[in-house]
Amino acid sequence: MSKSPSTKTPRREASPAEMTRAALVRAALKLFGRQGFDGTSTRQIAAEAKANIGSIAYHFGGKEGLRAAAADYIVETIQTIAGQAVGNPQAASVSKGGDSKGGDPEAGDPEAARAQLLAALERMVAFVVARPEAGEIVQFVLRELSHPTAALDRIYDGVFEPTHRRLCLIWEQATGEAAESETTRLTVFTLIGQVIYFRIGREAVMRRMGWREIGDAEAAKVVAVVSNNLEAILAARKDRRP
Repeated sequence: MSKSPSTKTPRREASPAEMTRAALVRAALKLFGRQGFDGTSTRQIAAEAKANIGSIAYHFGGKEGLRAAAADYIVETIQTIAGQAVGNPQAASVSKGGDSKGGDPEAGDPEAARAQLLAALERMVAFVVARPEAGEIVQFVLRELSHPTAALDRIYDGVFEPTHRRLCLIWEQATGEAAESETTRLTVFTLIGQVIYFRIGREAVMRRMGWREIGDAEAAKVVAVVSNNLEAILAARKDRRP
């Protein structure tokens, strides 16, 4: 009996042009975050990417197009992480009209929603705190938050708003509090903020904790603390429910 041919699709190798484009995006992300958009020249970006300076105009039309591409890279990266943690934020996002149910599959199961929140925090810490590339992303985003451009609009619309709305929906399922209430939205921001601090305050944290680095072992300790924080908040909400 002959073996059936394999149905696995072979991985397509990136072309030289695709590799150059990706290298330019990563170089721009790093340098724009470190030095700012105005403080970074196209020559510096090309040198960092080990590419011809003309390739920036060829692939992106110029430095502004490259900034937009870096923003899109952030959206794609965080959408992948967020999708693993909380499902598809875009599909589960509530409408701006305020319908907080949105046909979510976990609706009516508070325990499953609480477990999903804990899992989301764990994945968030694993990426934001422990992954080196998260530092470049956070630096870029902080620059945009300080001096907003169209790149921030792309990041907000592609990641910030839908992911925050998704987490608010899960919070409603876990606690019974309305997803779009002011208290819920602020609470979700505080859950995210405590994780982000370990990236933006990384040097201070390492000095105060006596850590030489923040790797997987240190991230696990952060997970334990933020998980305890979340469980305490959820327990307080549960005690208040009729």
